[in-house]
Amino acid sequence: MAERYWPSTEVAIAVDLAVLTVREDALQVLLVERGTDPWQGHLALPGGFLDDYREDLCAAAERELIEETGLDLRRAHLEQLHTYGAPDRDPRRRVITVCYLAFVPDLPTPAAGGDARAAAWTPVDAVLDARVELAFDHARIVADAVERARSKLEYTTLATRFCPTEFTVTQLRRVYEIVWGEELDQRNFHRKITGADGVLIPTGNHATHASGRPATLYRRGPTNIVHPAILRPSTS
Repeated sequence: MAERYWPSTEVAIAVDLAVLTVREDALQVLLVERGTDPWQGHLALPGGFLDDYREDLCAAAERELIEETGLDLRRAHLEQLHTYGAPDRDPRRRVITVCYLAFVPDLPTPAAGGDARAAAWTPVDAVLDARVELAFDHARIVADAVERARSKLEYTTLATRFCPTEFTVTQLRRVYEIVWGEELDQRNFHRKITGADGVLIPTGNHATHASGRPATLYRRGPTNIVHPAILRPSTS
């Protein structure tokens, strides 16, 4: 059979962003309300088509986020999550989207713009439990993004990306608990995370808890890998 070459007009390239943060003691994802068809009025991940064939994918992702939410990714950890290309994922035409995953500390309330009517942080539990209906295949993308985050917390220093510049071990442990949805043993976690080379650096400052006991403040260390890994209780 002769190989078929698809005309460029039949396939469109888009970018979407799954932006995760820890906010109000919950793992949350940034969603926008679509202002145009298809799926007008439904919630979706921020994103859109490339301006033209010369636009870089990362640049397009950052542009779409700023246009639709007013937020930028300068403080974020950004990586490609997956490419989604099911033939029927968009009713307009064949659309292949490259989804970017971003992990950021708590950000201010987004301001909608562009094609978005509204923009807001939404607990991922509401999306994963199908209490919130998302446009296109974005519910699957959110599920993939959350699983990537949960997995990377085991062997990387990603959790520190959800923390402020200086943080306590208790604050860091709470990030793990929120993302994994499981409580961790305090002493065991403290021993593992402070014993891992290059993960945390003491700042010399202290925070005072409600009990009045001072707690050491740390900042993110130079390494990106946690060794030995800190496994989820459900997988260890």
